[in-house]
Amino acid sequence: MNDRRQDYPRPNARLHLNVFQPFGPIYDWSRTPRLRDYYEPAAYLALVQEAERGLFSAVFLGESLRLREHLGALNDIAVTGRPDALALFAHLAAGTSRIGLVATLNTTYTDPVDLARRIATVDLLSRGRAGWNVVTTDNGWTGENFRRGGFLDRHNRYRYAEEHVAAVQAIWDGFGADAIAADRDAASWLRPDALTLVDRAGEHLSARVLPQVPPSPQGQAVYFQAGDSDEGRDFAARRAEGIFTHRIEFDDAVAFTADIRRRARAYGRPGDDILVIPGASIVLGATDAEAQEKARHLRERLLTDRRIRQIVEEVWQEDLGHVDLDGPLPEHAPAADRQSRTHGIVHTGHEPSAKIREWRAIAEARGYSIRQLVDHLTRARAFVGTPGAVADELVHFVRSDAFDGLNVTPDAFPDGLGDVVDLLVPELQERGAYPREYPGTTLRENLGLPETVGHRVPALAELEAEAVPV
Repeated sequence: MNDRRQDYPRPNARLHLNVFQPFGPIYDWSRTPRLRDYYEPAAYLALVQEAERGLFSAVFLGESLRLREHLGALNDIAVTGRPDALALFAHLAAGTSRIGLVATLNTTYTDPVDLARRIATVDLLSRGRAGWNVVTTDNGWTGENFRRGGFLDRHNRYRYAEEHVAAVQAIWDGFGADAIAADRDAASWLRPDALTLVDRAGEHLSARVLPQVPPSPQGQAVYFQAGDSDEGRDFAARRAEGIFTHRIEFDDAVAFTADIRRRARAYGRPGDDILVIPGASIVLGATDAEAQEKARHLRERLLTDRRIRQIVEEVWQEDLGHVDLDGPLPEHAPAADRQSRTHGIVHTGHEPSAKIREWRAIAEARGYSIRQLVDHLTRARAFVGTPGAVADELVHFVRSDAFDGLNVTPDAFPDGLGDVVDLLVPELQERGAYPREYPGTTLRENLGLPETVGHRVPALAELEAEAVPV
């Protein structure tokens, strides 16, 4: 590789790799020897141990609080259930020693007192390797599981999230690092006045509690966030230490990262203390042609006729079994003007007609059949090529400040990381863009993050009445 370090804004930047385990049909679930493995802790442990062998910074699990449905029935091609992340991470912590454990946990449908204790427990069990991907939802269909419905609009759900995170932060802060007596000869197991009573009453929630779990070696779990709206980006700029995104095309990624850093600086942060980590798949081959063929084969296995039909049916909201997938889109209007549930494969913004107009324009401009259109619409960004070529591309991205790392989606479960670990990681190390050993023992150390942002920028402890101008 031609060394162009002097040309880059971050000439010595290193890449972080996480393993991201989403829900099917993103990967080839039919390759899994036993479908029950999607619920087996041993299968998750095998995947995470492979990632740790490759010095991955963390494992990041997506979450689904309700099994996905299709046209009112259980979706039989998308595996959308899994064990509770924090309980699973307690198991994974015992079988690993360095890799971080990032759980997606919803503020809309959890209690901050309970959640603070559970996250802190996993952080303690793992000796400082826990992370929290803070998410919200205004999806009333999911809310039915909690007998709440969609009771928060998009704006209020982030205000609620601010209160929730602030309460969790206060609970974690309330148990000092030196609160427990150093030896058994002390007069009390707890230093006098060591715990701080958390007594909060906000617009959406209140809490009055004494913390129960001491801090871990990293102090507190690392905050992540995955929203892409203006509200989500502002929330990340105030609270997050890592942000998950889908922005993976180079120019778009550079612009997105610059925007996040600008917003963070507007809230009094350095701007480079928040890691931007998009998701992508990686397909490697001995030659570029071999890698492209592997990617094509995987794509064909994933984009089955059943999946293509489901994607179109989600928008038309009716059974389209009679429609020829190699022909044009259906000519008739959708079954309803509004989409009443947002649990399908395609998010229409509740207006199927607008989505159909968008699809028709693309199909007519490019002469696409339904099959070709769906292939175009669902083609996820992937880094495809020889290990050396992919390493060069990733180094270019990270040193150009397009992102700080990747959430790598394995192409199978639980054995889909072998090529990345055995072929790509050595190439990245050879270029000085990837560690040869873990920098530390905690997630915060391995990500190169300072003390939690809530401590470094005290003004962030509470949501301001008005957003900081950016």
